[in-house]
Amino acid sequence: MHQVETSGDGSMTGLWRRLWRRPDGVLADAGRQSELVVARVRVAVTALLLLVPLANLLMQPALPEHRIGFGVTLAALLSTIAVYSAVRRDRRPPWLGVASTTFDVSLVSLALLTYTLTGQPLVSVNSRVAFEVYFLAIAATCLRYDVRLCLLAGALSVVQYLAIIVFATSAYDLSAYPEQIAAYGNFDWGSEISRLLLLAIAAALSSVIVLRARDLRRLSALDRMTGVFNRGHFDERLPVELSRAERAGRPLSIAMLDVDHFKEFNDRYGHAAGDVGLRAIAERVRLMTRRSDVLARYGGEEFVLLLTDTSAQLALEKLEEIRAEVQALVIELPRGLGQATLTLSAGIATSPDDGTNAAELVDEADARLFRAKDLGRNRVVGGGPPAALHRAG
Repeated sequence: MHQVETSGDGSMTGLWRRLWRRPDGVLADAGRQSELVVARVRVAVTALLLLVPLANLLMQPALPEHRIGFGVTLAALLSTIAVYSAVRRDRRPPWLGVASTTFDVSLVSLALLTYTLTGQPLVSVNSRVAFEVYFLAIAATCLRYDVRLCLLAGALSVVQYLAIIVFATSAYDLSAYPEQIAAYGNFDWGSEISRLLLLAIAAALSSVIVLRARDLRRLSALDRMTGVFNRGHFDERLPVELSRAERAGRPLSIAMLDVDHFKEFNDRYGHAAGDVGLRAIAERVRLMTRRSDVLARYGGEEFVLLLTDTSAQLALEKLEEIRAEVQALVIELPRGLGQATLTLSAGIATSPDDGTNAAELVDEADARLFRAKDLGRNRVVGGGPPAALHRAG
């Protein structure tokens, strides 16, 4: 979660693995946030589509196909509103991307199928409005930063639209609808194959866009030197996780970590050795955290760790483990300078006891970090009544 994703080798196997790889923590979080945007667009598009059967119903209310078309589209609109309401309340399970992608594509197919079932089969295969919404459904998958969803949207669009074509041509004589031919043109297999190819191309293009966006967004969220997240990403993520913890009634802890006597280390061994030391510490801490946690370089030799669903006591125990691991870490220095060790000091703050917003928690954790340094460094100071203190062994 905290490292840059590599593209692997240039073979077809390496490319397939890259395409099929799950988005990492940065992109998964961005995709969840984008799901609300997709939900809003879905409601707007469905509401616009409802205008067509509504107009038909108002002009010819006696025709049963118009009543059916209006009912089906209205039901689709109510479904999209229900999905939007669930997403707005942050009910976003891991399978939501697959479900919403399938829903978007199937919604377009349902609209086209409704034309066929209401006696307008030529409209379903020659539509100049509803069909184009397939491209919106495919484009929306880009916001989820998951190439697999782009491929899923493309495959579903091709398969479902092909099924509609086969059904319409086998169940109806499409040459027997002169009014529809005058408005939408004759049925032509060449045109329909071109439409299917365009859907496949749109899915491929969306996949390329997501791959590029994945690389750019990941680079913007990572500290290039250590490979963990940067301060900008942490500042963006903390309010989101605080809001989520508040809704769930769960604790959340953050820890400010500072490398002890790092200036003296740099003065003695050089800045190249200092970079090696920071990378070694970042990697060791990263390996000791969960995928749901966020480790970021806060600036210079200072790091910050966000621990989701973690009480003050559990955070204190985890940071003491990290402190001991870092103290025992042997750092191989460059240019034949031998080996060295470094230690950490840390301060912990927990929501809601130590604050309910990002600024309060960061300030409290920073104050406890200074206390750890004042008490001699290589220590972890946490919260609780009274404040707890763990010393180096």
